[in-house]
Amino acid sequence: MNNIFTHSKKGFLLVTLFVTMLSFANENPFYTVEVAAVKTTLTLNSVKEGSALSIKDNRGTVLYSEIIKVTGKYSRAFDLSFLPNGKYTFEVDKDLAIQEIPFRINAGNAFINKDKEKIVYKPFIRAVGDYVYINKLAIDGEPLEINIYFINKENKYEELILSEVASDASKIERTYKLKGLNLGNYKVVLYSANRTYEKTI
Repeated sequence: MNNIFTHSKKGFLLVTLFVTMLSFANENPFYTVEVAAVKTTLTLNSVKEGSALSIKDNRGTVLYSEIIKVTGKYSRAFDLSFLPNGKYTFEVDKDLAIQEIPFRINAGNAFINKDKEKIVYKPFIRAVGDYVYINKLAIDGEPLEINIYFINKENKYEELILSEVASDASKIERTYKLKGLNLGNYKVVLYSANRTYEKTI
């Protein structure tokens, strides 16, 4: 089982991947926030149907979530006055990036912290024939932990067959050759920036 994978570090980059990410980063402005009395209105100026909006506390606990059902402009008013004083984040998960919009609650009022805004680029996993390609923008230098498991069809057990931590100044690119696809499936589990991403092949 040790030879199921042949590791190749050939450069692999999809132009469309970067176009999508760069267009996401260059939207201007991506959002606006209005606070009036106890209502905080978040307006997203350009979203796609299927994007996810959530509110998280500073421990990453999801307090609110929804799937956006419109393409274009989206607006929702929130009553955040019930939240205790502290730090929170609006997260917009779309395509291959997550926009983090941090804010704090003080005495029932919301204050956006624009200096702490961040875009988290998600890894892109693609399987073609016997190969699996993994790509990720790493603008902040975040390492990417890659774990690949073989899932036996008969016994349904999972065996870790590859584990590595990849890092790069700007982008991470990995290519792996799969063997024994007729014997079972593979599960790719990636960790980066305190987030987990999975895909079964």
